[in-house]
Amino acid sequence: MFREQLAQDAARIQDHFDLILGGLGDLDVARAMAYATKGGKRLRGFLVLESARLHGVDQAQAIWPAAGIEALHAYSLVHDDLPCMDDDDLRRGRPTVHVKWDEGTAVLAGDALQALAFELCTRPEVGEAEIRAELALTLAKASGAQGMVLGQALDIAAETAATPLTLDQITRLQAGKTGALIEWSACAGAVLARTDPAPLRQYAQALGLAFQIADDILDIEGDAEKAGKRLQKDADAGKATFVSLLGLDAAKSRAAELMENACAALDGYGPKAETLKQAARFVIARDS
Repeated sequence: MFREQLAQDAARIQDHFDLILGGLGDLDVARAMAYATKGGKRLRGFLVLESARLHGVDQAQAIWPAAGIEALHAYSLVHDDLPCMDDDDLRRGRPTVHVKWDEGTAVLAGDALQALAFELCTRPEVGEAEIRAELALTLAKASGAQGMVLGQALDIAAETAATPLTLDQITRLQAGKTGALIEWSACAGAVLARTDPAPLRQYAQALGLAFQIADDILDIEGDAEKAGKRLQKDADAGKATFVSLLGLDAAKSRAAELMENACAALDGYGPKAETLKQAARFVIARDS
């Protein structure tokens, strides 16, 4: 059920991007934006749509913030791949944006995708003004210096630190870099329904950390062709990860424990939350 729903939602989000980005003209920056938003699991967009379904929210409303979070995520990847950041030449099995075009185009495409994310979350189709304002405010916090950007900054600082990060420090770093957008996505359905997002926040916090631990495991055990990106970068750079600090087996056990915690947080929703629980199980078993 989950994999089918994930695929359906990914196709729905792609159709929405095709509609929106198709009207931006033929400039390189517009083509780069479209290129950057193609492919990927669309897990964050799925979380928006599924949390909306959980609360009976019309998918015609939810598709806008679902595409918005995917635009925000795409911007973060475009900038993360730049030579001044992680300097990657492969993303989702294809050349990164700055390799296919140039650094200037990649910077501008990322900037435009970030702006697009907020535009999509505040469209009139999303709902009442209070809902749109809440989505925009919380997305700003999740993506900026209190969330994703904070995590990225801590990651960059760790590269030149005299000593490797501790487990607590890595957990804080990843709560921003990876977890903040996952948390926003999972809570979006409750925001759209104007109800308490606390259970979904608890779910997402466990899910986000499990996701990153699984990423660290994948970096060691994964197949670069399936992953669509270069692996073992952190190990080559001598950076501390959940695997390097916990060991491979303990990291796998911790990810499984977090998955169970995520599922338990949804028990109050009953059978309606089964697809979200399957998403948590997928996160620690994925190969890309």
